[in-house]
Amino acid sequence: MQLSDRLKLVISFVGPCRTAADIGTDHAYVPIELVKTKRVKHAFALDINKGPLERAKKHIQAENLSEWIETRQSDGLEALCENEADSIIIAGMGGELIVNILKKGERVIKTAKELVLSPHSEIFLVRKYLIKNGYDIIREQMIFDTGKYYTVLKAVQNNCKMCNKTKDCADDYSETDYLYGKRLIQQKDFVLKEYLEWKKRQQLQILEQLEGNVKETVGQRRQELQRDIKLIDQVLERIE
Repeated sequence: MQLSDRLKLVISFVGPCRTAADIGTDHAYVPIELVKTKRVKHAFALDINKGPLERAKKHIQAENLSEWIETRQSDGLEALCENEADSIIIAGMGGELIVNILKKGERVIKTAKELVLSPHSEIFLVRKYLIKNGYDIIREQMIFDTGKYYTVLKAVQNNCKMCNKTKDCADDYSETDYLYGKRLIQQKDFVLKEYLEWKKRQQLQILEQLEGNVKETVGQRRQELQRDIKLIDQVLERIE
């Protein structure tokens, strides 16, 4: 079983615990590695589709881990009960889908000790949901793997009713914090810097291609790009 660098990073974010649930497990590589390395004692591999779940079962059986990893067909968190998982992992989906899964499974995620999330897109939606629903994003890291940039984050519930310097608060989050990650910016993550420089080059190229086009829609697009570049520059100033 060959793990990608992205999945290795996701696994490293899972704290040692009793049980973990991997939502959208696909091949079940994450729960298999978690149990094999004794990071968790028991794991749940959940997927909405029967095909991936059958593949997951075969991989689990091949590793002789059927006693410690349970597969369940599930739409998001529907097949997971409260207090069953200490760690909930959702990786490889779009940000909007992850937020919908968290909303629908609110009763379940509130009984977990941590959430390990890795959205492939719209990560700002995930950050915004977490911060506005009483979670602290305690760790974030970016990685470049197989030609793409990925972000992994860990969130825990903020049980403190009053904001303080050690807790995340929506009032303390700027637009750029949601877009690019407050923790990543604070720790001057070098992969984030690389990503922002790449994204800025892409935006500038598009602006150049739009030069001279006077259509109203193009003008709006140009303003959007200029605004995006300005926000990127603000973050780069904070990192450098």
